[in-house]
Amino acid sequence: MMADPARITAYPDGPFLVRGEVDLRDAADRPIPQKRRTVALCRCGLSTIKPFCDGTHKAAGFRTDD
Repeated sequence: MMADPARITAYPDGPFLVRGEVDLRDAADRPIPQKRRTVALCRCGLSTIKPFCDGTHKAAGFRTDD
């Protein structure tokens, strides 16, 4: 059976939502465990649970380029 292809959606003023089979790695090339099939990755750099989004972008007023 084929794995679901990864799909990444950039949400305006928010995180990247990653769906499907992905191999997340840190800067030292160590695997980052995923607890869900869909994960939100931080784009603002302020999350306390990086690389995952914790919603801090909202309070910080993070904006993406349009």
